Amino acid sequence: MTSFDIKKDAAERIIIVAHRGSCGGNIPCNTMAAYEIAVKHGADMIEVDVSKSADGTLWILHPKMEYVHLNYIGTEFAQRLPDMHDDEIRRLRYVSADRAYTEWPLCTLDEVFDRFKGRCYINIDKFWENPREISDAIRAHGMEEQIIAKTSPKPELFDIIEEYGHGIQYLPILKKDEGVHEELMHRNIRYVGAEVVYADENAYVASREFIDKLHGDGKLVWANAILYNYKVPLAAGHSDDVSLVKDPALGWGWLADRGYDIIQTDWVLAMAKYLEESGKRYRK
Repeated sequence: MTSFDIKKDAAERIIIVAHRGSCGGNIPCNTMAAYEIAVKHGADMIEVDVSKSADGTLWILHPKMEYVHLNYIGTEFAQRLPDMHDDEIRRLRYVSADRAYTEWPLCTLDEVFDRFKGRCYINIDKFWENPREISDAIRAHGMEEQIIAKTSPKPELFDIIEEYGHGIQYLPILKKDEGVHEELMHRNIRYVGAEVVYADENAYVASREFIDKLHGDGKLVWANAILYNYKVPLAAGHSDDVSLVKDPALGWGWLADRGYDIIQTDWVLAMAKYLEESGKRYRK
């Protein structure tokens, strides 16, 4: 990509988001390798998780998941990244899905920005935990058009976005419609759309009516094919799992046909291939 306009791009094609990059085998999530693979496989956007060290540096690691991703084989690694200094963090290595150490280190947010500036959109998860520092980094790199920030729809978080995230593209994460769209239309926030999460496809936020309402006001709608827990569906079962194990028409195809502008997946290459071969990726 040489220029970034999320609404223009979404008008041309479904925006594919790589959840923590594309990982598997010896390539852990949230590593530079996982992000590079995701972009090579066709991701328009990568999702990153941010934690802050004891020295104030922003690192890429999902908060409170140190033990899951770093493990220290055979030990209960209880120390948290916010309690660690940068020199300690530089020595850490991710573990694979088999809990074996890999060669992949943690990277900083600045390093990700340096690597992917001008190449893809970046969604920053957990923006609200370090809003000033993250906003400063975005502006320092001149990447306001590439970045998407999201939070839950709480008034205090809207206040944070207004105070620190001015000019940064923003989506609330909605499980139900409580007038958030209407409120954000009148706040000093660069509100570009909403992420919807639902267990029942009959939920209002899952309806074509809701999608059409946002589209009518020039907003994008983001849906998730990813699953954190099979007992907690994020799009009423229209998931990566059902797409791969049963029929992609039931998952990725359903989401595309519903009219979503942005779809987040853990299987970028497979989803991109299906959407393109089925004629659903690009707008007619």
